[in-house]
Amino acid sequence: MSVAEDLTNPEYVIFPPGDLYSDEPPLESYLHLQQLILLLNTLEWLWQDRNDFFAAGNLTIFYSPRQLKSEHFRGPDFFVVLGTERKPRKSWVVWEEDGKYPNVIIELLSDSTSSTDRGLKKQIYQDIFRTPEYFWFDPNNLEFLGFVLLAGKYEPITPNPQGRLWSQQLELYLGVEQQSLRFYTADGELVLTPAEVAHLEMQRAEQEKQRAEQEKQRSDRLEAKLRELGIDPNTI
Repeated sequence: MSVAEDLTNPEYVIFPPGDLYSDEPPLESYLHLQQLILLLNTLEWLWQDRNDFFAAGNLTIFYSPRQLKSEHFRGPDFFVVLGTERKPRKSWVVWEEDGKYPNVIIELLSDSTSSTDRGLKKQIYQDIFRTPEYFWFDPNNLEFLGFVLLAGKYEPITPNPQGRLWSQQLELYLGVEQQSLRFYTADGELVLTPAEVAHLEMQRAEQEKQRAEQEKQRSDRLEAKLRELGIDPNTI
């Protein structure tokens, strides 16, 4: 049998298990992708020693009461589930995760999704998911709002003086920094990405190297001056 015949014979074709993967469409733009990666990288880095959470982006959540993956599914742009095992998942299946829904959801608004994010999705996250905190952010015009679930209804989160919104679930602030949505500690410090941490460490190492070189130059000049005065520096 030829290779061409092999490819047309169903017995030789291996189909992937399509019900295991996220069904989410691609993100609106490269800007949206960069924002999603930024949120994931910073939180994963900050919580690198924790094993009790799952954070994901553009991943499908299946929540059918009949436990069917063909109905009732949504895909938040970014979400965090607390009190669960930190491990890779191809999708979040509520009935396989002890009935857990996200503790925090962030949607990245775009022209094609903003009405759904502000309306239908917000309603689902409030009434069905009962997600304690819901945020949305528009990477293009920087619109940023957050809501907390109080008595079964989403109420706006009041910004602090810096315009940041507190997430009680994450115990972090969220705010806009240089046109990107970022996490901040309770003390207001920006949560850095691994790349930013590495860059900062390189800067500190370079500064330390320069200080050491300056100190050596000062020491060499002092030693030379003492020798001019007929003093052996080694005897001091």
